[in-house]
Parts: sequence; structure tokens; C-alpha cells
Amino acid sequence: MPARRPLNLPSLLAALLAALLLFAAAAAHAQAVLRVTTIPEEAATEQVRKFTPLAAYLEQQLGMKVEFTPVSDYPAAVEALVNKRVDLVWFGGVTYVQANKRSGGRVIPIAQREEDTRFRSVFIAKTGSGIRTLADLKGKQVSFGSPSSTSGHLMPRSNLLQAGIDPEKDFRRIAYSGAHDATIASVVSGRVDAAALDITVWRKFVDEKRVDTAEVDVFFTTPPFYNYNWSVHADMPAALRERIQAALLALDPARPEQAEILRLNRATRYIETRPENYQGLEAAGKSAGLF
Repeated sequence: MPARRPLNLPSLLAALLAALLLFAAAAAHAQAVLRVTTIPEEAATEQVRKFTPLAAYLEQQLGMKVEFTPVSDYPAAVEALVNKRVDLVWFGGVTYVQANKRSGGRVIPIAQREEDTRFRSVFIAKTGSGIRTLADLKGKQVSFGSPSSTSGHLMPRSNLLQAGIDPEKDFRRIAYSGAHDATIASVVSGRVDAAALDITVWRKFVDEKRVDTAEVDVFFTTPPFYNYNWSVHADMPAALRERIQAALLALDPARPEQAEILRLNRATRYIETRPENYQGLEAAGKSAGLF
């Protein structure tokens, strides 16, 4: 029987150290990329157009690569952050609440647009339809955006319920377009009689003359509510979270290149936010049966 060779302790330690260094290098490489996504409130091409300049700005401010990747639907954005497949997400109020609940309170909102402290939804219809009030929607075909949309579903539904209108009972048909631009198209094309959507998307379409208000226009605007925010997972290192927040808050409308980023994001500026801002949305979602 051959003699056993003695353990070469220095070689074993060297191999272990090399493995640890490789693991640390891989972890550092992963951390060197900030993965960003957003809820698909508009078409993927529009999301890329809107957020690519912001990604470039964050790369410059953070000194790390930033990758922006659109997702297919609102739930996919929630799951991406909850499962830490991305690091930073642009949520609506409802999707933030969903992500925070799904993660056991591990999602942190770090910034919102100033506009998101007093956000509104609008209901639109063809001007010759005879629809002038929410009550006129009874018996009609009505579209919301995504079922998980704050401004395209939850808050419009909440206002309907407050007006004594139950969409499931009072509408002839309920449709879900999936995105605000598709919601507008559904009314313009006549596929539905009326629809609810994000007021900032509506204003953008009007300003860009992509919709004729002589043909389709707003007949009801909701009271204000808190809406969108940028959120991260609580497992992100605090130092990185604070640097991202500082970069967002530093966007300056007096600097032309940063003013363009804000314009694309439909923002005057970014401000701090906190979880308490979204308690009202959670209560509205529970009353509407969404949570």
C-alpha cells in the first residue's frame, strides 16, 4: 500500500486564497453594474428614449456602468426588484406598494418627481359621445391601463366607486390596455367609449399634437394623490443608495442637458420621498380589492 502524501498546507491556502479572490472579483464586477428598469407605462421604445439619457447621467455621477432594460408588464417590474434581478426601479404608487408587500417591507422609495406629490388621473372620451360626467359611463365600454397602474386604474376606479359606480356592474365592458399610450389609442380608434389614464401622458400627447382635443378630450379629472417614485431594495449598500438618491436630487433644470433629462421624465425636479406617502394608496387599493 503506497504511503500517503503529506498535505501541502501552503499550496492549499494559496488555492483557497485564489478562489476567494476570484469570488470577490466576480462580486465586485456584479456591483459595478447598476441595473435599472421601469414599469411599462408606455411602449418599450418610448421607455428607452425617455430613460437612456438618465442612465447615462447616472453612469457619469456614480462612476459605474448603468444598464436600462424594459420589462414586459407591471408585475414583471415588481418581481425584478423583489428578487433583486435589478437594482433601481421606476414604480407607480401601486407597484411600489405591491413590491414593498411582496418583499416583506424591504423596498425603499428614494426619490419622486415634485409632480408626484399632487398627481392626477383623467378620464377621456370622444367630444361628440355625449359623455360629460362619470355617471354617463354607465352602459359604456371603458378602458383602464394596466390592472396594477395607479393613475390608469386604481385611482380612477376609486373615484368611480366614490361616485356610486361599480365598473363590474355598471359598464358594458371593461378593457385593460396595458399602457397609457395604448389607452389613448383605444378611445381615438373607437374600440372603447371612454378611458382613464395618467394626466402627464395625456398632456404630453396634447403638447406633441399626437391627439386632437377637438375629437377626444378630458371630461373628468381626479383629486390629487401621491404617485411614482424611484425605489431600491433594502439590501443595496446604504452608501450606493445615498449616492443614487443624491444624483437624482441634483438634477438641475437650469443646466440644459439636465433640463432635457427632466423634460423626458416629465419632471420639474426630483425630491425626497418616504413610505408614509403611499399609505393612502394602499388603503384605496384595499377598498378596491386590489391588495
